[in-house]
Amino acid sequence: MFNSEIETMSESKMKELQLERLKWSIRHAYDNVPHYRKTFDDAGFNPDQFKTLDDMRRVPFLTKQDMRDAYPYGLFAVPLSKVVRVHASSGTTGNATVVGYTKNDVEVFSEVVARSLACYGVTENDIVQNAYGYGLFTGGLGAHYGAEKIGAITVPISGGNTPRQIMIMKDFGSTVLCSTPSYALNIADYIESNMPDFDMSSLKLKIAVMGAEPWTEEMRQQIEKRLNVDAFDIYGLSEVIGPGVSAECTEKSGLHVFEDHFYVEIIDPDTGEILPEGSEGEIVYTSLTKEAFPTIRYRSKDITRLYHDSCRCGRTLVKMDKVTGRTDDMLIIRGVNVFPSQIESVLMQEEGTEPHYQIIVDRKGTMDEIEVMVEVNEKVFSDEIKVLDSLAKSLAHRVKSTLGITAKIKLVEPKSIPRSEGKAVRVIDNRKK
Repeated sequence: MFNSEIETMSESKMKELQLERLKWSIRHAYDNVPHYRKTFDDAGFNPDQFKTLDDMRRVPFLTKQDMRDAYPYGLFAVPLSKVVRVHASSGTTGNATVVGYTKNDVEVFSEVVARSLACYGVTENDIVQNAYGYGLFTGGLGAHYGAEKIGAITVPISGGNTPRQIMIMKDFGSTVLCSTPSYALNIADYIESNMPDFDMSSLKLKIAVMGAEPWTEEMRQQIEKRLNVDAFDIYGLSEVIGPGVSAECTEKSGLHVFEDHFYVEIIDPDTGEILPEGSEGEIVYTSLTKEAFPTIRYRSKDITRLYHDSCRCGRTLVKMDKVTGRTDDMLIIRGVNVFPSQIESVLMQEEGTEPHYQIIVDRKGTMDEIEVMVEVNEKVFSDEIKVLDSLAKSLAHRVKSTLGITAKIKLVEPKSIPRSEGKAVRVIDNRKK
């Protein structure tokens, strides 16, 4: 463990620490950010009234739209002279969400990522190839600083240029790959398609740190098999800090949340009511130590659940399930709610399919229609038409029986679905156009 005192702290002691830090964070936000002062006052809530963790239900939520409306610096709680770094979202659907960090915030960011890497078994003896994008995206610099803090050699290659990635991986002896799951598969595809004589045993890779997009257990199995690694989930969001909010351990049985820096709740996404531990719903975050950009009850829109168990790794931190999707990613098809990750899970259970797909949703008249384009491997694609028809029917039946929706399955040739060096584009929803 990177910080055993915190990571093995009793639940009661952790709650005491969280209460102390919540009082500070809520007061810090109220005193220094006009948005928080207004929303708290409008709700009839004053930080002095915050006495127990149960009082969290009285604190107003923060939304992504609030952040967009405050663009660029409206939610900063310290003077810009104290801010040493900013990150931002792409802003493709409105103003970018801009977040800031003091020197202490950067240190916290480095700490939680270092803890995450330690969860997977990364040490100072490793060579970390960081293929997350650098720049305004939090993933690149987050993984970079965390790897340096743990003492590993850090290779800041960033995303893209797949042939060079593979060359560096081999020549430098990289033992850890940090990237999105879809880009890890992109690397595997490139090796298999363009380097038929490449000896996978020449690579020293042993760990893949995967984040920035939802991914299923079936995709994990593909990555592990094709790159000969152990693949682990790292979770985070720029609005809260970046990667390192939670991480799997070597047990791969849920993600440990670093509760000394982040207070988490599960709410009903429709009513906003707090749900009991073990219930699935939308996860909400409150930062406990952030100075430049405190986030108080931020609605992430990510769907998961929280629970405690006796993890064999020895950590006592609350766990969260892998995120199944986001409330704004959820597709409603003729009254049935379904996430892209659920479709992915069904598709990848069928032999002959590749882990590359795209979901196209349309509306004909008043009826929703869904088409799923799925790549198949070379052997299947070269089979007779009746074999392909049979596979398409089998997949359609699986989707219908498992998820309760009728989908048209279109099998396409290998490499025909566009690849991404960052987050994969899984859904094209023409109903929104």
